[in-house]
Amino acid sequence: MKIRIKYFTEDIEKLAYIGGKSDWIDLRAAKEVTLKKGEFALIPLGVAMELPAGYEAHVVPRSSTFKNFGIIQTNHMGVIDESYCGDQDQWFFPAYALRDTVIHVNDRICQFRIMEHQPALDFEETALLGHADRGGHGSTGTN
Repeated sequence: MKIRIKYFTEDIEKLAYIGGKSDWIDLRAAKEVTLKKGEFALIPLGVAMELPAGYEAHVVPRSSTFKNFGIIQTNHMGVIDESYCGDQDQWFFPAYALRDTVIHVNDRICQFRIMEHQPALDFEETALLGHADRGGHGSTGTN
């Protein structure tokens, strides 16, 4: 699948898979951002993309983002659909700081993958599903 990409800066590394480790692709901060505990910022990621019709990008923090930078993604998962593809439609990471922090240009702060849209669903109402109960929220235990 070919994805057209526009870079807003030459200061970040070009997108690439990390060989053999994952099919997620890291995104990097395109601007230095200093945050105090409790502050919010939209961190520019330095890219815009033209996704194929019927596809969307799911953007989430990297597993080390909180440990390394003390930030969380405010919408927990970003969804960017194929209509967000204009020349100025740069991708951003909405960050909330849980401690004072500095994110430098080119720091890997989040990752994305391209997913096909969910198919159209029809819901059929029923009084019974007819399967055994699992036992409620958290029923698989802690080990």
